[in-house]
Amino acid sequence: MPAQQKKIIFCVAGVLSFACALGTAAAIGTQLWVTGTVLCKTGALLVNATGQELEKFIGKIQYGLFYGERVRQCGLGGRPFQFSFFPDLLKIIPASIHVSVILFCTVLVVFALVGAGFFLFNAFGSPYETLHGPVGLYLWSFIACSCGCLIMILFSSEVKIHHLSEKIANFKEGNFTFKTHSEQFANSFWIILVCSLVHFLNALLIRVAGFEFPFSKSKDSRTITVAADLMY
Repeated sequence: MPAQQKKIIFCVAGVLSFACALGTAAAIGTQLWVTGTVLCKTGALLVNATGQELEKFIGKIQYGLFYGERVRQCGLGGRPFQFSFFPDLLKIIPASIHVSVILFCTVLVVFALVGAGFFLFNAFGSPYETLHGPVGLYLWSFIACSCGCLIMILFSSEVKIHHLSEKIANFKEGNFTFKTHSEQFANSFWIILVCSLVHFLNALLIRVAGFEFPFSKSKDSRTITVAADLMY
């Protein structure tokens, strides 16, 4: 492939990596990871609410990695309550998983920036060997993509398996019991998915530029090696 086309491909990959780093950093600080509704089960059972009457007992909830907000509905109107994971909810959430998600988000931002820098360096400068050259670009893209996948897996397990929304809804509730009515992942979660796909796409762009995947050998080198073995 001509050098000019390689520069264009590396520039595109670098811009995409930099955009992913900014998007992930912005997503970390928002509370738009999960949105949903919670049902005040105790209040609904007390009045035997059905149909449209249940709407008076359905509140809203949304949260991110550090803070969130829920609107408590028990038939007397909505009462908003803001909360923070640290230190308010630290005792009721799976803290190890939650901290791991934050850690991998940070690693994703760092390696996305590193990848963007090396993509642009390879586009406008003279590529180094090993970690600074094509192998390094594969490495940064692979690490960033893996971190994005781990973030989605860990956070999904925290929300779905450990019932994070219900634990938050029932935080400091003595007489009332809340149950998750509906929940869905919001914009910030899907940004992580998009970033993971972008880093996987970057690895394909490197291959399109004409570089072999790491640890792969061309057929010519194998033929030369076999011929050399036969000579001896």
